[in-house]
Amino acid sequence: MKKLLALVLAALMMMSLAACAAQDAAAVADATAAPEATAATEEAAAGAIDMSAVKFIQDGVLSVGMEIGYPPFEDLAEDGTTPIGYDVDFAKALGEKLGVAVTFVNTAWDGIFQGIGVNYDCVISAVTITDERKESMLFSEPYISNYQAVVVRKDSPLKINSFLDLNGLAIAVQKETTSDILMSDYVSTGSINSTISANEKVPTCFTQLENGEVDVVVVDSSVADGYLASNPDKFVKAFQDESEPQEFGVAVAKDNTALQAAINQAITQLTAEGYFEESVAYWFGK
Repeated sequence: MKKLLALVLAALMMMSLAACAAQDAAAVADATAAPEATAATEEAAAGAIDMSAVKFIQDGVLSVGMEIGYPPFEDLAEDGTTPIGYDVDFAKALGEKLGVAVTFVNTAWDGIFQGIGVNYDCVISAVTITDERKESMLFSEPYISNYQAVVVRKDSPLKINSFLDLNGLAIAVQKETTSDILMSDYVSTGSINSTISANEKVPTCFTQLENGEVDVVVVDSSVADGYLASNPDKFVKAFQDESEPQEFGVAVAKDNTALQAAINQAITQLTAEGYFEESVAYWFGK
């Protein structure tokens, strides 16, 4: 009887040990599988971008419409021919992610959107994403946030606490930009009674300001930051409207959803890599 009891107890002990071994093996398997699953997810997020459905005007080349004359977003180097700037670097980074070459088509801002899908694949030129523009084109996810700012000469006595304080002043803006539209709305609605000088190029606005031809320049805050960093003894930012942040995106043709998706994936990867933080610090001194 004692021998039988001993045999039963031994059998139960062996079964318990087997069960524990099985649980340990399962735990090890789960612990191994979890990192592998996470790694697989991260690898997929940072993996090659699907370009199978993307069509370009020229095979293997992302052609970018750009108004080269809006520093520090887009400008020409000292040689007068080489594009440089925040948007230029961004376009090149997109090209690397998409695995294609990048070319720039210097285009006047007036009518730049009409060339999308005809003269170039997209527009990367400090383009504010708006509901009105979305009616005729697609946009990527935003790649930088922006505000409207008022810049004055460093020796100016003006105190600007809102756009209403621009009443009676001479204002310089770049033609058909968000700044132009905003100031024109203020004037047309009677909110202010001011003279607007709408220029083809933003450098002309700052030349007018420096020469005393206008009292203020209304411009994108990022552009203002760039000019202030380059000309700290000439200009200061008198006001920045942070009540309505604006976002810049890549504009593509309404039917080019494949390119939009590819660019969005590239932006996600560049964001994860810290690209934009480094580029903003370099070009805007932040």
